[in-house]
Amino acid sequence: MRSSILKKLNTYIPCIILGFSAFCLSSLASADIYRYVDKNGTIHFTNVPDSHKYRLFKREKGNIRNSISRNTRYDRLIREISQRHNIDPALVKAVIKAESDFNPYAVSKKGARGLMQLMPKTMKDLKVYDPFHPRENINGGVRFLKRLLKRFNNNITLTLAAYNAGPQIVERYDNIPPYPETQLYVKKVLNYFDLYRQKL
Repeated sequence: MRSSILKKLNTYIPCIILGFSAFCLSSLASADIYRYVDKNGTIHFTNVPDSHKYRLFKREKGNIRNSISRNTRYDRLIREISQRHNIDPALVKAVIKAESDFNPYAVSKKGARGLMQLMPKTMKDLKVYDPFHPRENINGGVRFLKRLLKRFNNNITLTLAAYNAGPQIVERYDNIPPYPETQLYVKKVLNYFDLYRQKL
């Protein structure tokens, strides 16, 4: 009797494991995947990075509307800081979505850091000492956005272009610079902005 039960368990356990693995993979498939290799050569994967060691491995695919969730863990913080500086929280949320996809440990190839991807020079200017601290990073990013909005007479399109390419370059062209990266960035943030305004 006992051997019969063990045989059945040996038959079902691989199926259970396989099913659980498929469930995990399907969950991960709906979000960006990050990875890092530790000192022993072990590769770690996650869709919720909890360390700056993680780097983006695979970008989420699918409809932009489906990639936007109604709520994030930073919503209350975004609303609080945005209201303090009189900035639309949907705009701040859209910038964070485009910049880091809500990864507080994100680091770009150019050295931009944290949720709002602040550059070292901007961090120094805004006195942001810990770019990986969500409150400090968002507060710095919102203050920078407010400064750019004032500089460009509340023109959101030019403000976003300046956030990506730098204000001097936008002033030189008096428009969105003819850089594919900046043009795509502005379009992406405006799309997110529109969707977040409908959801907030």
